[in-house]
Amino acid sequence: MSTGDMRSVVRLLTAVERTQAQERMFAIVRERCEKTDARLREQGIDLEVSVSRALEELVEGTTPSAELCPSYTYAFHEAVAPHFSDTTDLGVWHRPSWFYALDTELARLGVPAELLPASFLFSGPPLRLPHPGDAMPQIGVLPVQRAAALAEAYERVLRHVDPEFTETVGRFAELMRFEAAEWETTQRLGRTDDTIFFWFC
Repeated sequence: MSTGDMRSVVRLLTAVERTQAQERMFAIVRERCEKTDARLREQGIDLEVSVSRALEELVEGTTPSAELCPSYTYAFHEAVAPHFSDTTDLGVWHRPSWFYALDTELARLGVPAELLPASFLFSGPPLRLPHPGDAMPQIGVLPVQRAAALAEAYERVLRHVDPEFTETVGRFAELMRFEAAEWETTQRLGRTDDTIFFWFC
């Protein structure tokens, strides 16, 4: 999980003509994609489209070379990373589908649908990308101004959730309370952080 200005990421990927600052940032993103390709090759993972090529297709606005491929999700992640804060590790979950069971539990206790975990953890990026398929990675986004409401909702039900979910609900409440406070500070400082970004790999 990290926080930053998603509008800057979208502008970088959709700019018709990049500014000098965007060119410098794009060079960083391109290098990150090349390193991701190298890491995936070392792990024996052979993708239909390289992450570097996926990045080029995203910025060129051309028809993707594959309709079902995780490379575009990796490329988007590498575009986000230098624009956002250091990553906070949320934990390890072997089955992302477990969060849908958590959704059911929180909904039973009155948490609004827009604050349920699956509504933001797996919502996808703010740009249309080829689907990554059944495999990881997965992307989620949450407008940072909703962090306070999420923290309040989770704090309210924490004592009542099934013990299976207590640790996760408490962790999210704590992190969202922190993010809400940080967002208020950045607003006073004139920064433009607008999104909490979730990355499951």
